[in-house]
Amino acid sequence: MSGVVLTGHGGPEMLEWRDDLPVPRPGSRDVLVRVRAAAVNNTDINTRIAWYSKGDGEADDASWSGKPLEFPRIQGADVCGEITAVGAEVDRARIGERVLIEPCIREADGGVLKTPWYFGSECDGGFAQYARVASHHAHRINSSLTDSELASFPCSYSTAENMLTRANVRSGETVLVTGASGGVGSAAVQLARARGATVIAVTSPAKAEALRELGAARTLGRNDDLLAELGAGSVDVVIDLVAGPQWPALLDVMRPGGRYSVAGAIGGHMVDLDVRTLYLKDLSFFGCTVLEPDVFSNLVGRIERGEIKPLVAETYALQDIGKAQESFGQKGHTGKIVLKVS
Repeated sequence: MSGVVLTGHGGPEMLEWRDDLPVPRPGSRDVLVRVRAAAVNNTDINTRIAWYSKGDGEADDASWSGKPLEFPRIQGADVCGEITAVGAEVDRARIGERVLIEPCIREADGGVLKTPWYFGSECDGGFAQYARVASHHAHRINSSLTDSELASFPCSYSTAENMLTRANVRSGETVLVTGASGGVGSAAVQLARARGATVIAVTSPAKAEALRELGAARTLGRNDDLLAELGAGSVDVVIDLVAGPQWPALLDVMRPGGRYSVAGAIGGHMVDLDVRTLYLKDLSFFGCTVLEPDVFSNLVGRIERGEIKPLVAETYALQDIGKAQESFGQKGHTGKIVLKVS
């Protein structure tokens, strides 16, 4: 089969197009998925450049599980496709199903993992014509949306859904979303609004109107003084994807008993925390990586009911992954960049 392999940590030159890759063979509890579309996200780039490593540059811990990656690796966490083969323990009636692959992998090689994997990191993902995954993680989807539109959902929307689930966002609450024009941020705006929350989105002025169309009641600029604009104790929940130097203001605008969910640090991973603010305001912090068990199935239900809509900014052929990632890095888009797999 054809696909793109990551040959090591580094720049775009570490991505190699191959036409001689072996088609994966499903294990007894697996399904084989013919990939139709796969989206680009921050995890792909972060994994390639070893951003997750906390070490001295050796990159031995540059993965979600903290173990060295095995190369070559097929990346790609956002996958829409159809099941073409199944393992011995899987119902053959699943062949032909249109599916979305859950990117947080709890089961692999016939067993439950002690530490969850990430699809396309600890195991091969969807930047190829075929992908293997445990049947449990291939979710049937009944939708009129295109393959590219459906591929925009798995990673970003499940991350956002997980953040909102962990923070227990309820109707009538006020939710502040940072990095709101990105894949996870724009998903969080829609999903919070679907819960009946009032959403304040932090974005660039050029993207403010797009966020309001998604349901944001108000938008703020990335460099705005949040405390001056919103006032102290005005927000119930913060959904943060940025962190960075403005991070202390996020705690200042939260009400006593507020909840803070984080799943990204694109503005900088080191922040200043006054611990007194944390305990005197009775705040709750949630680091969100591993999906709660029902999050992905709940997300599929929301897609099928039309409660949320896809945001596809651009599409490329899989062979043009370098161009796609370059465009992704420029951050001029709202939503997802998707690769079509022919």
